[in-house]
Amino acid sequence: MTRPFWSPDASRKIVAHIVVEGDLVLQTPAHFGNGDTDELTDMPLLVDPLDGKTPLLTGSSIAGALRAYLRERERGYGRPADRPSASVLLFGSLKGDDEGEQSPLIVEDALGKPGTFGVEMRDGVGIDPKSRTAREDRLFDLQLWQAGTTFPLRFELVIREGDDADALKRALATALAGFNDGGITLGARKRRGYGRVSVAGWRVKIYDLTRADGLLDWIEHGDKPLTNVTPVSDIQTALGVTALLDDQRNFFRICATFMLDGSLLIRSGAGQDDQGPDMVHLHARQANGTRQPILSGTSLAGAVRARALKIANTLDTQNKAQALIDEMFGVEMQPGVQPKASRVVVTETVVQNARTDLVQNRVSIDRFTGGARETALFSEQPAFGGDTTTVVVDMRLINPQDYEIGLLLLLLKDLWTGDLPLGGESSVGRGRLKGKRAELTYQSDGASRTWEIVTNGQKLNIIGDRDALERFVAALNRHLKGVQP
Repeated sequence: MTRPFWSPDASRKIVAHIVVEGDLVLQTPAHFGNGDTDELTDMPLLVDPLDGKTPLLTGSSIAGALRAYLRERERGYGRPADRPSASVLLFGSLKGDDEGEQSPLIVEDALGKPGTFGVEMRDGVGIDPKSRTAREDRLFDLQLWQAGTTFPLRFELVIREGDDADALKRALATALAGFNDGGITLGARKRRGYGRVSVAGWRVKIYDLTRADGLLDWIEHGDKPLTNVTPVSDIQTALGVTALLDDQRNFFRICATFMLDGSLLIRSGAGQDDQGPDMVHLHARQANGTRQPILSGTSLAGAVRARALKIANTLDTQNKAQALIDEMFGVEMQPGVQPKASRVVVTETVVQNARTDLVQNRVSIDRFTGGARETALFSEQPAFGGDTTTVVVDMRLINPQDYEIGLLLLLLKDLWTGDLPLGGESSVGRGRLKGKRAELTYQSDGASRTWEIVTNGQKLNIIGDRDALERFVAALNRHLKGVQP
């Protein structure tokens, strides 16, 4: 007896397809690496192999970021999912679960839109915490897709007979919301300010395969872009979801606004085509197409880590300082040492209303003669601050302990008073800030507490539980000095 080519009993019994599209725009530069090096750069970019130049964001990278965000939001940072979890429902079974099912969500590769992308270079360097100078053999460079690069996203959610369609749509809406709340960043070094994204113009269409017109529409147009669908800014509204999953992530966040007291110089790779000043402050293209002076996340994180170690060593009597810093900021890459990601996440921000068209000439002085050294004249083009120049420092600590929050508060104090300079040439007065306003958020077990610190002349106004902040700093003292509470 000949077996039929198709049997209804073996069918997946698909009753609907939900197609979701949106345009993902890089808000900060991002590195999607090809896993190799070449003769021009240490970390080249992944491109479409067909033309060798178009940015490629693979579907596996998108799906991995979405799954991780959904699991963290539902369960909390670092906590595993189980079978009833929304991340398993939407993205398929856990590793090692032989009885699990495949993901009902299809995620397509995304190619950069023509005319939106360009490549910029960034240098990285390891800093010696004792000398605050560059370490030998720690200089590297990497390629980045510029902010404003746009990737058209497309997702297809398969609804089968018997599936909980509302639960699937709620899980999908929650995962996609991470693109716009800062919870999802893409690419390498995303905890140092790279890869922040947003998605504008969600487009959703539901193909009802239980109806003849819906089935014919899917057969004829199911693989075509949703050009005739009105874009919606909110994915929750676009999918018709009443509420997203509750946020169970634990974190402490500092978002502080400072005035720039003097100038700031974070060196870019070179001068202007080697014909301008010898040192130029780092600029980056923004999502709106303009080039702006920036405070890079890598520079901020390096300065904060070095000062955190200095503070911890000052208070330490139990040899716990280095372990505390490694636990918060990650373990440096060394042979035989298990690497660990930083739990401190920083953001790359624009230096607003800075003056960047002034060039300062400097000269090195011979200490013996007191005169200028030969061939030691150089020029610099830093970002100069004025009355309206502001810099935002945005840091978040994942799964914080009370004593770790205390250390962040001491770092905020040093930034606020100008004692912790950022960027280069701090010895000549560059990189000092003056605090204006800070918003502190502590989210734990689904609830959040907030504080606000505002400069009022020579005083500070603190809105919130001032004693709680004191307890965080006291916890740091007890931890480093071995005193029981």
